[in-house]
Amino acid sequence: MALKKAKEPSMIETFLEFKETKNIDRTTLVSVLEESFRNVIAKMFGSDENFDVIVNPDKGDLEIYRNRIVVADGEVQDENKEISLSDAQKIEPDYEEGEEVSERVEFEKFGRRAILNLRQTLASKILELEHDSLYNKYKDKVGQVVSGEVYQMWKREVLLIDDEGNELHLPKTEQIPNDNYHKGETIRAIVKEVQNENNNPRIILSRTSTLFLERLLEAEVPEINDGLITIRRIARMPGERAKVAVESYDERIDPVGACVGVKGSRVHGIVRELGGENIDVINFSNNVQLFIQRALSPAKVTEIKLNAEEHKAEVYLQPEEVSLAIGRSGMNIKLASMLTEYTIDVFRVLTDAEEDEDIYLDEFADEIDQWIIDAIKAIGLDTAKAVINAPREMLIEKADLEEETVDHVLEVLKAEFE
Repeated sequence: MALKKAKEPSMIETFLEFKETKNIDRTTLVSVLEESFRNVIAKMFGSDENFDVIVNPDKGDLEIYRNRIVVADGEVQDENKEISLSDAQKIEPDYEEGEEVSERVEFEKFGRRAILNLRQTLASKILELEHDSLYNKYKDKVGQVVSGEVYQMWKREVLLIDDEGNELHLPKTEQIPNDNYHKGETIRAIVKEVQNENNNPRIILSRTSTLFLERLLEAEVPEINDGLITIRRIARMPGERAKVAVESYDERIDPVGACVGVKGSRVHGIVRELGGENIDVINFSNNVQLFIQRALSPAKVTEIKLNAEEHKAEVYLQPEEVSLAIGRSGMNIKLASMLTEYTIDVFRVLTDAEEDEDIYLDEFADEIDQWIIDAIKAIGLDTAKAVINAPREMLIEKADLEEETVDHVLEVLKAEFE
């Protein structure tokens, strides 16, 4: 049985393969094609200096001419650059010594190896150009919102494809916790960074960045886009809640009202986009005490004591306001601290009678381990009433104690006053 000879790649097929290359303009493509042909010619003949290469990607072909000087018969020293008089006259009878012969060369006659070499060279250069083009395109889009179609989902990231087929990566750490992705759906995110290790661009997206929320607000609120309202600060717990501080230099504009819209119309779409993330919009102020007070909304603050050097604030509230200031799972106070850039400690306002009956923590050393007492004192709570009146979440987080330990401490201290 006769074996079929493998089909050799043709010049037309080689051109068609690279003709529709994405992200590369015509001029650059022609230049790359010419350079690739010259590289192959140089390898075959030792030099490409005396060759003219004319590329026509639209037709899928090219013309190659080799230019040689006519020398006397028997005096050819370099067959690539010189041609004997008799050989020249076979091309045109009236050629004379010293003249230049321009002869068309059929590249396909160079053989299968030359064409394969050409394809390999082209593929390498085109890939390099595509990577450069992709990197430059997305480097300029860092901080902007882009869309992509969900292509594949893995445990640590979701792979998206843009409208040109480029890969975009949305890591698990940049995903809103309660997001659910389905193959084929369109996702919006911000371009967080473009990595380019070994000239292999990797576009990293984010939906948890505060900048993502800022861009969504800019798109939804014309006054922000027009510069009439400025977003001064944003604090987010992605998918849960966010606080946005805004400011307007035009007294006729209510920045909070403009951002929220009638009956919340302007933030509804953003809330849906962010998986139900509630958005509180407040007025920014350079007055730190006033800004902290607004940031703790809806709680009403009684008194604030600032330590500007350490960026700490002690906030005193009536008993019924403490839980509002802390919020569910301590969310409100965490966001307020992030927004104001102050560590906020919340305290319940004590009556005179309560203050008179207080006991120092050190007196409980027989029932509470000393290291626990020291940990609580380290966050500024020295007495039993101060600990009892402090939010449980604050004791757990700031004193770095286990929930069971905090509950035991509170039980011991409360029993003293019952």
